[in-house]
Amino acid sequence: MFSWLKKDTVPSSPDELVLDPDNIPAHIAIIMDGNGRWAQKRHLPRVAGHKQGMNTVKTIAIAASDLGVKVLTLYAFSTENWKRPEDEVNYLMKLPVDFFDTFVPDLIKNNVRVNVMGYIDKLPKQTQKAVYDAMDDTKDCTGMVLNFALNYGSRAEITTAVTEIAKEVAAGKLDPDAITDDMIGQHLMTANLGEYADPDLIIRTSGEERISNFLLWQIAYSEFVFMTPHWPEFTPELLQEAVYTYQHRKRRFGGLKNK
Repeated sequence: MFSWLKKDTVPSSPDELVLDPDNIPAHIAIIMDGNGRWAQKRHLPRVAGHKQGMNTVKTIAIAASDLGVKVLTLYAFSTENWKRPEDEVNYLMKLPVDFFDTFVPDLIKNNVRVNVMGYIDKLPKQTQKAVYDAMDDTKDCTGMVLNFALNYGSRAEITTAVTEIAKEVAAGKLDPDAITDDMIGQHLMTANLGEYADPDLIIRTSGEERISNFLLWQIAYSEFVFMTPHWPEFTPELLQEAVYTYQHRKRRFGGLKNK
């Protein structure tokens, strides 16, 4: 059970977890792991897990928006996922079409803007159209940004950024001594997220404890919460539990703070 923290109040019971509305992570990023294993446990095809996972995305997106999260980044498809069986990849490429077709009206109703980062030009044409239509349809929304990492890989992203900077140096437009952390950040796919480019909180479902080539530059000082349930089992309550854990961490960003 969760409630919002009010000044001079304490939980009414030991089991009540109290969230501080003034300490909600501005940017939450989730590695949505375990769709296939969720399906296999139920003797269902893996694609059934992906379908249920899509429904979880809808639920968690609205829950995060209601919490006051500014950016929710979801790792939807990596540059390595093309190695999966062709039938599964084809199904995954159709999911954005179905997802945005059914969910964009709810996103607009909740003032949520869609952003997609990744190598979109390498996606099937139908998937590209669904992505660009969703971003265009929600462009006037001013609330939470629902940011999908689709055909995204962090090493490729960093390589692309370095290549772009190197070309500027080679063209005589940039002095190598002028290269800074901020400049590199401006060449990454999260640049359009502005002050919220770096996640405050990373969540990974299904019990795995690895990064899987996700936001390697941006997560330098993120807090990590690894959770056992598979993504199709993830609930708003589990999201709140992760936020509660985050709120009880001490973030020092490499420095020291007085106790």
